[in-house]
Amino acid sequence: QEKNMPVCEEDEALQRDPVSDLESFQASCDFLKSSINTIKQLKAKPNVSNSSAEITSVRTDATIHFIHMKKLNRMSHFRCRKVRETTNEAKHKIDQCHLQLQNLLYEAMHLEKEITKCMEFKSKDEEIELVPVDEFYRDAPESISKPDVTKSDDHQRMLSRLEWELEQRKQLSEQLTKTKTDKEKMSQDIQSKQDYLDTLQPKLAEVLKATRPVQDYLDMPYDRIREEHEKAQHLPVPLYVLYMQVSAYHEACDKSLKVSIQGDVDAAKSLTSFAFEPDEDSDSDQEEQDKPDSKRRRKNQEARKLEKKNRVLKKHPLCVVLDLLSGGDADLQLTFYYCLALNIITVSIKVANEAKLKTSCVSGGDLLDPDQILDELYPGDHGDESPNVANHYELKRHGLQEISAYIPLIGRPYLWCQWLGGLQFLKREVDKVNIVITGQDAVSDDADAEERSLTAVRAKHSVSAANMQRTISLLRERMRARLCLLQQLSSRGIIPISAELLRLYPAKINSHLSSWKRSTFEDLSQLPQAARFIKAGLVKESDLVFVAGIDRGSAKMTAYVVITANCPQVAPLFVLDIVFHSHRTALIDVHVKEMEEEVNLHYPELILAKARDQLLPGQVQRLLMCLDVYLETDNPASSAVPLEIPQEKMMPRTSRGPSRAKPYKYVPELGIFTHRC
Repeated sequence: QEKNMPVCEEDEALQRDPVSDLESFQASCDFLKSSINTIKQLKAKPNVSNSSAEITSVRTDATIHFIHMKKLNRMSHFRCRKVRETTNEAKHKIDQCHLQLQNLLYEAMHLEKEITKCMEFKSKDEEIELVPVDEFYRDAPESISKPDVTKSDDHQRMLSRLEWELEQRKQLSEQLTKTKTDKEKMSQDIQSKQDYLDTLQPKLAEVLKATRPVQDYLDMPYDRIREEHEKAQHLPVPLYVLYMQVSAYHEACDKSLKVSIQGDVDAAKSLTSFAFEPDEDSDSDQEEQDKPDSKRRRKNQEARKLEKKNRVLKKHPLCVVLDLLSGGDADLQLTFYYCLALNIITVSIKVANEAKLKTSCVSGGDLLDPDQILDELYPGDHGDESPNVANHYELKRHGLQEISAYIPLIGRPYLWCQWLGGLQFLKREVDKVNIVITGQDAVSDDADAEERSLTAVRAKHSVSAANMQRTISLLRERMRARLCLLQQLSSRGIIPISAELLRLYPAKINSHLSSWKRSTFEDLSQLPQAARFIKAGLVKESDLVFVAGIDRGSAKMTAYVVITANCPQVAPLFVLDIVFHSHRTALIDVHVKEMEEEVNLHYPELILAKARDQLLPGQVQRLLMCLDVYLETDNPASSAVPLEIPQEKMMPRTSRGPSRAKPYKYVPELGIFTHRC
């Protein structure tokens, strides 16, 4: 009976009303609360022993109610378990129904797919492009077309058309087989002829090798030209444009030019494409720098920096060498390189027989210095800045210095080098002189100029061809001018002027050149009388400065001669300092200033057709003549003291009144000195 008790309680729990059990449970709880309060009050009375029976009675009743509450709790658990089982059974039935529904939906979808597949089925005959029906009845024989049957029966007509298609394809297959056979025969004939040509190539090479002495004798270097053209195929685009344009200019205009290609051809072949990728290790490098230093880490960082520098400054393995042959004492050799990451052309300069020429000149020994000889070939082009402005940010991003610090490694990036290679970059400064606003036309011209500038970094043959003739002419003119200047600045002093120029001066000049030596821009900048020339931009740090000493009796003149890179296109500038009884300069003596003007401003009179390179000797000779005039006219006319420097020149007065200017102008036809008007 005890074993069957839970089952009976379960049945009882299902039969009982849950609401009445809840009310009974709440009543038992209220009774327990009141019993606890009663027992507490009874225990609080002073005579507890008299109340013990009552406490026991209350405790017994509370125990009964507690047991009743436990029974009600079991009943509630039985009900919950029964409800949970009922819910699970209902969910299970719902899941089974849902599964059946999904199975039915899947079967329906499968049937729909099969129906669609059957509806979309196409027979192989539908893929065959048959001839039109009219053409079929026209070309097919009646044994195949059967017009009496097929015109009324679509199925038979389709079968006949398929049969005719099969017959045509058999004919085409036979024709294809025959064509392949003919092709194989022709391939065999071609291969036999190719084998003959392959055996002919070594024989032709031997013939060309045997004719090389004849080519050298007749000055027809076909082999060398062919080899260089093969090398040119591996040049980068800017150097290829430069090589092609210089070769064309050599053939058409200047036979004394010599252009060649040097370098490692195998390395150029392996260098099919170069794409410089920036480092991705900047964060790791910074983290390593934050860690304590160690010799191994420092070596790794230095190695990475060196590798990065070599990659940024990497040059193409091939270079173009241009020799300007003058037929004289020295030749100019230009070696052009292309920097792959920087996208610019640099040049390395060499002067042949430079050491032999320098031995005969002391003061002008650096006139043929490779770092200075082509300075300012075009105005403002010193070759110490990259024409590509993007290089500044590229070098800065990789922690490298400006490009001027790496000129010994890569060469000088002159602007004219980029032009010869067809590269045309944006100018660093806007040429405001050429900007003229004329309404809508000016806007369109600016837009065209901007478009050309944006696409100018690509090598163009038109840019190279437009600047080739002028650049070669400037190079030759610069070399010729430097050689003439080097001869004039020999250790023996200024060479005698030519006979064409000598007739512009009097027969006797008493002042003489006593010394000629080299000076510096820093020494010149210390002179107060030179400040105005420096402020006006007529004297720059890159100019050559010489000091000439001129004497006549006790009078001594010190002439600072400034020779620009474009001499004689830009005349030398003279800054004078005279010591005769007192110290005199252009700042305190107007006659010294007039003498400077005579030498510095009126030099076009000294430029003759047959003596264009004699500008510097002519200016010095005029300076000696002007010093004679200055000293001979410096003595007062009423002085009773014997004159140290008497007047020997003829200086007639052409006007009345006092003449405060000195007659520096010499008239060779009359042999007299007069004032300039």
